[in-house]
Amino acid sequence: MRRKILCSTLPLLFVAMASPLAAQDGKSPDPAKGGDHKKEMVAAAENAWAKPPVDEQSSTSKGSVTVRGQKIAYTATAGTLTIRDDSGKPTASVFYTAYTRDGVRSKNRPVTFLYNGGPGSATIWLRMGSFGPYRVATDSPIYVPPAQYSLAPNPDSLLDKTDLVFIDAVGAGYSRPLGDKTGKDFWGVDQDADAFARAIARYVAKNDRWNSPKFLFGESYGTLRSPVVGSLLEQRGISLNGIALLSTILNYGVRQPGYDQDYMGLLPTFAATAWYHNRIPNRPADLKTFLDEVRAFDSGAYAAALAKGDNISDAEKRQVAQQMSAYIGLSSEYIMRDNLRVSLWHFMTELLRDKGLSTGRLDTRYTLDVSDANAAFPDDDPASTAITGAYVASFRDYLSNRLGYKTDLPYKLSARDSTFDWDWSHEAAGERWKQNNPNTAVDLAATMRTNTSMKVLFLNGYYDAATPFYSTEFDAAHMMLRPELRKNISFTYYDAGHMIYLNPRALTRMHDDVAAWIDSATR
Repeated sequence: MRRKILCSTLPLLFVAMASPLAAQDGKSPDPAKGGDHKKEMVAAAENAWAKPPVDEQSSTSKGSVTVRGQKIAYTATAGTLTIRDDSGKPTASVFYTAYTRDGVRSKNRPVTFLYNGGPGSATIWLRMGSFGPYRVATDSPIYVPPAQYSLAPNPDSLLDKTDLVFIDAVGAGYSRPLGDKTGKDFWGVDQDADAFARAIARYVAKNDRWNSPKFLFGESYGTLRSPVVGSLLEQRGISLNGIALLSTILNYGVRQPGYDQDYMGLLPTFAATAWYHNRIPNRPADLKTFLDEVRAFDSGAYAAALAKGDNISDAEKRQVAQQMSAYIGLSSEYIMRDNLRVSLWHFMTELLRDKGLSTGRLDTRYTLDVSDANAAFPDDDPASTAITGAYVASFRDYLSNRLGYKTDLPYKLSARDSTFDWDWSHEAAGERWKQNNPNTAVDLAATMRTNTSMKVLFLNGYYDAATPFYSTEFDAAHMMLRPELRKNISFTYYDAGHMIYLNPRALTRMHDDVAAWIDSATR
């Protein structure tokens, strides 16, 4: 009975609570004005909406970094570049951070444009891990716990050789479409490359860098982007001195079902991984010598076996499987069941299955405790999750407190959302037909034939299974270049994975390699 009385009095209590409010202004609420109130709320939200700027914005600050014993003073700029279509209409606001050395003549100093891949990734990883004046302290292959997040001056910054401009893709970071443009106008092989080419051209024009030696530095999908950007810039009167490709993928077509090249590309990386985890018998002392042997097998007996498809004899299949087993640490029986075609996912879960671990993809040295020891696919990529928290927290603190850039826009690690649909078709330079899956080695070769002094540098991690080094070697060897032009291509290799700069010792070497390469391209 008491419960019924309390419930029945609730409407009266609400009336009593509301009546003093009505008495204070001497007016009774007018339900008819509810629509006006809603409009006011919508207007207030509209006014508070964080929107990308059409007018270019920037925040500058000063700093210094010591590289190889030399103190380098620099100006840091965080801001936006407004890119426009051919009619001059603004199409996107592109966020960048630039570092330019003080006390030198900038008009003749090299400038390098850097970006990550995805596609659709922000350039937080290169910006905070590679060649900028500050970097997130990591020592792969370990997970970075919150208590150990550390941002420190970077003794391997490339500011001793080149100014640096880090650019976010449209829809990622703080880069956004403008006006009636949407993400779909930029989310495609050619659309994306055009936006980057326009942003680079805008930076060159705005800062009068026309006579500066110019370089592109892309990572991952950024390496597929770079040949297209380089081709577009060449067509628009901006010639490059060089293109550096970190953890390269140029040809997505071979990753379609029915192509064997992807399995061939992965085999030497599998071998390097088995060597690292000590899963092969009679483990050779020298990795490089071992991989030369694996390469010879890959391009010889293995390639011949795969080319035969189902026509291969049982005896040849078993012989090849046994040799693969000696190289990659999986049993010959397992390899036979996979028809000599071991997928990346199978390798990641099978190599250390007896230990209850799977390996990483971006860096196969990383391991992850598995939830299902019988699984055919890994739970996650430990090489990715290990560093994300450290990078995001360090970047947001660095941008606000050191660079002084303020915005209410959310910083998006990726453009990928419910509307993200990448257009993989590509109109390659010099080709009559549109590619349905991009192979931008075609564009790179075309630009090298036009700009015969342009240098190309491939930077590879032995333990990168996302963009294997042997696939890069194969694509570079099939660009059909004259011997004189092939001399403009060089390769370097590191005891690292996809993000080579996570390993501080590898980063030191990579700095020296890139610095020497820049010197060779500016003589």
